[in-house]
Amino acid sequence: MEPAELTQLEYLLSSNLNQYPSHFGLIHNTTPAYQFNGLSNNLYELPQVQEFNLQSTCNSTSDEANEQQVRIINERKQRRMISNRESARRSRMRKQRHLDELCSQVVRLRAENHQLIDKLNQVSESHDQAIQENAQLKEETSELRQIITDMQLHWRV
Repeated sequence: MEPAELTQLEYLLSSNLNQYPSHFGLIHNTTPAYQFNGLSNNLYELPQVQEFNLQSTCNSTSDEANEQQVRIINERKQRRMISNRESARRSRMRKQRHLDELCSQVVRLRAENHQLIDKLNQVSESHDQAIQENAQLKEETSELRQIITDMQLHWRV
């Protein structure tokens, strides 16, 4: 480890030591705790540092944990994928049912429309006949009134 790295570690560690438990290997005077392989006679040379590698000691358990997490994630993805497929299938079925209902409604409304058009035509024909009959009756009434008036005049004379 280079001297610059040591000072960077000291800077990082000096911010708040109380947040780390004591078993993290920190000495309370803000310098990291290292195990030295040996001390050098040279004062300007830094001693060799044996770093504590948490990853190597926990490698097997972290690998198992990672594999377990990956398995769990894959299972969740698989369940979500199956759930999404089922949801899409249900959605397609709902859409098809709705489309079928709309098609049957179109058929029913067209039939009803035909019936209403036929009925309208019949009523219209009846109306036309009623108008013609009414006109004939008015004409006959007028003729009969004329006859009655003529008869009354003829009797008076």
